Parts: sequence; structure tokens; C-alpha cells
Amino acid sequence: MISEKYPSKLLEEAVDAISSLPGVGKRSALRLALHLLKQPQENVHHFTSAINRLRDDVIYCSDCMMISDSPRCPICSDRTRDRRTICVVASVRDVMSIENTGQYHGLYHVLGGIISPIAGVGPSDLTIGRLVERVKSLSEEGGAQVEVIMALSGDVEGETTAFYIYRQISGFGVKVSSLARGLGFGDDLEYADELTLGRSIVNRQIFKP
Repeated sequence: MISEKYPSKLLEEAVDAISSLPGVGKRSALRLALHLLKQPQENVHHFTSAINRLRDDVIYCSDCMMISDSPRCPICSDRTRDRRTICVVASVRDVMSIENTGQYHGLYHVLGGIISPIAGVGPSDLTIGRLVERVKSLSEEGGAQVEVIMALSGDVEGETTAFYIYRQISGFGVKVSSLARGLGFGDDLEYADELTLGRSIVNRQIFKP
């Protein structure tokens, strides 16, 4: 296969940078780079500035580890949310998917992934320790029972992660539940339609290790 010839080293560098994004091949990257060249400078500068600010200024919520513009995210700062229900998810995208259903009104905890020995991801690489601290603190406050919802994928790695977390928090007297299996085995929340995901939350079941 003959390699692509570029008339400009700067164009080649831009194509290489754009094609480093997931799902973007060289040809698509070239189209995007040439498209950017046709745009007014201020549009391109706004685009690159937004990307720079995303990487440099976005932080993680001190409570739930969701991305945020401030130390506490809008969800954790919202006093109308049920503060004794925590939905455990693998990623920020999962929070967005669940929020889009409009069926959940508690708080979240973003693990930052799932336990995967093959990928070299262990419990210490995730925010499980912080989750255990939150659950313990809530249980010691007294009041209504704390519920932890395992909203993780139904594959082996997701189930392993859920079981590990269950073992860490089961001694605190909390209710542990999981999404109703309207989702197929191994399905990611990100790809579930809002109706199915919403029903899975509303009809959640007691977690069975």
C-alpha cells in the first residue's frame, strides 16, 4: 500500500494528531484537517481553545468523581437529590446516559473503569476506596437506609467489579441493588436506549452475589 503524500509537513502533523482519536482513520482525519483549513481563523482558534480548556481546566468532583467545572459537580450540589442513594457506574458517559432517562434522582459514584486483570486494572486503580468511605460515612449518620445501585455492565468484568464492591460495603448494613436485566448480557449503559435503561433503574432488583 502506497503511503499518503502530503504537500505540507504541517498538514501531515495535523492529520496524525486527528487520527490519534478513537474511531478516526487517516482519510477521515485528512478530510477534517482540510475542512479546518477552510474555516475562518477565529473559528479554528475557538475550537482549539475549547479543547485546551477541556484538558486543562476540567476537574473531578470531590464527592462522586464526575467531571466538573468546580470542586463539587452540579448533581452533588443539588439539594433536591436523594443523598442516601448512590448509583455506581464505570464512566462519566454512564452518568450522562442515566441522567438522560429522567428516572433517577439520587447521587452517583464514578469508578473510572472496571476491574480487568487482562487489562491490568485492579481495585486500587479505581475509586472504590473513595466509594467505601462515602458509604461508611452515610451509614454512620443514621436515618434512612442507604442504597447502593450497581449500574455496571453485565459481563464477567462488570460482575466481578460489582461483587468486589459488595464485599467491601456489605458490612455497613446498606441495601445493595442492581439494574433489572432489561439490558443484554455484556451491554454497556452508553449504548442502551433511554426507555430500556430507565425501566432497568426503576425496576432494579436486590443484588445477588
